[in-house]
Amino acid sequence: MSGPSFAAFRQGLRDAGYVEGKDVVIEARFADGRFGRLPGLIADVVRLNVDVLVVGSTPAALAAKRATTSVPIVFAGLFDPVEAGVVPNLARPGGNITGSAIGISGSGFAGKWLELLKEVAPRISRVAVLWNSQNPASTASVRELEAAARTFNVTFETFDAGNATTLDRALAAIAASGAHALVVTNDPFFTPNHARLVRFAATRRVPAVYYFRVFADAGGLMTYGASVEESHRRAAAYVDRILKGTKPGDLPIEQPTRFELVVNLRTATSLGLTVPQA
Repeated sequence: MSGPSFAAFRQGLRDAGYVEGKDVVIEARFADGRFGRLPGLIADVVRLNVDVLVVGSTPAALAAKRATTSVPIVFAGLFDPVEAGVVPNLARPGGNITGSAIGISGSGFAGKWLELLKEVAPRISRVAVLWNSQNPASTASVRELEAAARTFNVTFETFDAGNATTLDRALAAIAASGAHALVVTNDPFFTPNHARLVRFAATRRVPAVYYFRVFADAGGLMTYGASVEESHRRAAAYVDRILKGTKPGDLPIEQPTRFELVVNLRTATSLGLTVPQA
């Protein structure tokens, strides 16, 4: 939840009328995609007797759920919180957890990544998929990609990475795989490594599609996904309602109503690709 997402959450609080240091105090902790740090960071803030605990990823939400059943938890940026086991129901999550999701499994959302790649590079037939097997959201995306691969007549191979060592290994394997294109799935570990992943695709001269917009801003070819920043801004509205007395379990989970497609035309040109006007 660092960077633009944290800024969006703080802006959401300001939009709700809160002034930091006067009406609200924020105790921020960042795992930077290193999931092993989450239990310690969450235990640290729970000891501070916070009124609401806000988390920005599926692993963080699961760690928070294990840590406390009494402190209200608001999540943002989660993909399918029901399938991930964060909440049992979208309409009435119950318990002490609610929040704003960025997608739901079974919608065919991840298949759109392959569709977009085939539109800009019709001749691709082998796709490398970078995922994190420890993240339920990433796992759900891989399942949808598997179904889409049959539709678009491509083969794909998954490469698992969740830390610096496994990322080194995965990128070396992708480079040796002969893949024609790359999909980087929706895992928070990849975000702080976005510059490296964009450079890797550029060096290999393969078209790549990502979830988070920061990749396109850094030179990645395409991103497609719901706005993570908007999800965090909306999380502030949940915090506002909880602080005013509403129980988190009574607040329905928000689902995205808009998905962003961002194309870096400069990168497309450098790869010799023509982006269809549609």
